[in-house]
Amino acid sequence: MGREFVELFEDWAHSYDSTVGGHDEEYKEVFAGYDQILKAVTQLSGKTILEFGVGTGNLTNELLNTGKIVYGIEPSKTMREKAAEKLGSAVQISDGDFLTFPVPEKQIETIVSTYAFHHLTDEEKEKAVRIYGSLLGKGGKIVFADTVFTDQKAHQAMIEKSKKQHFLNLAKDLETEYYPTHSVMRRIFESNSFEVTFTQMNEFVWLMEAVKQ
Repeated sequence: MGREFVELFEDWAHSYDSTVGGHDEEYKEVFAGYDQILKAVTQLSGKTILEFGVGTGNLTNELLNTGKIVYGIEPSKTMREKAAEKLGSAVQISDGDFLTFPVPEKQIETIVSTYAFHHLTDEEKEKAVRIYGSLLGKGGKIVFADTVFTDQKAHQAMIEKSKKQHFLNLAKDLETEYYPTHSVMRRIFESNSFEVTFTQMNEFVWLMEAVKQ
């Protein structure tokens, strides 16, 4: 996955939960309704889950609390350690990323991720979805919540808005990471036999539910 971002998450691991809790003014709107976003992903998920980008384990915890079986994948060692502190032995979190990971022995019903898929280029996103399509049976799902833009104009407008607010770290993120548009994500999913719907969760984040046909 954009392993070039792993160092960023090594540094962010210690303050991540504070940020998603709304305590960083720059990223407050990005994480607005965070708990509801986690619940929405959980509600759309089946029983057996493969989760990418576990981070500190917030979504994992929500999934486990509803009785789901979770196989976690996280490339950052520090994030894995933070998640283990929170989750204990309730789940195994493996070193891996969106493209290279240990495949669970059990049949996976849903593949989930929050705030992470944008670390892949569009070409890598397509490769990842192709892999996931090979792991899921008919009716299996990919449920991702991430920053996505309706089009390039909306993306550019958000960059300009962030600069005007003097949210320069956020503006830099929006300019340098690989945030996709709806049309790109729809093409990627549909070309790999998924039917996708988009639900807006806040000013940045959309919930994408892709069902294998």
